[in-house]
Amino acid sequence: MGAIGEFKDFMSKGNVMDLAVAVVIGVAANTLITALVADVITPLIGVAGHFDFSALTFTINGSSFLPGLFINAVINFIVIAVVVFFLIVRPTEKIRQHSKAKLGVTTKVCPECLSTIPVKATRCAFCTAKLKN
Repeated sequence: MGAIGEFKDFMSKGNVMDLAVAVVIGVAANTLITALVADVITPLIGVAGHFDFSALTFTINGSSFLPGLFINAVINFIVIAVVVFFLIVRPTEKIRQHSKAKLGVTTKVCPECLSTIPVKATRCAFCTAKLKN
């Protein structure tokens, strides 16, 4: 098989397609979250009007340093991280926990080989270790 055939096989694997979809969704989510933070959250907490460090500069031996831009980036990062955590991560985790509770636990992890096995199993199907119930 030539290099083109190998490349075609590589590109048709599920992992590459999953990664491509994740990148596209990530870019779209970035745009959405940035707009939410810049247009809704930041004005609500007053960060935009009261804290603008972009003009903060200093010079050493003729070299200008712009720590204000970095400070603004850190503030934006913290605000975005908080928004993502409270509007995406926590609700998603709550939904996941609720779904698990609804279904009930049907599997457990073997303490010897860490394989997933049925809850009622008395012996691991993978390493044949005897299990305590």
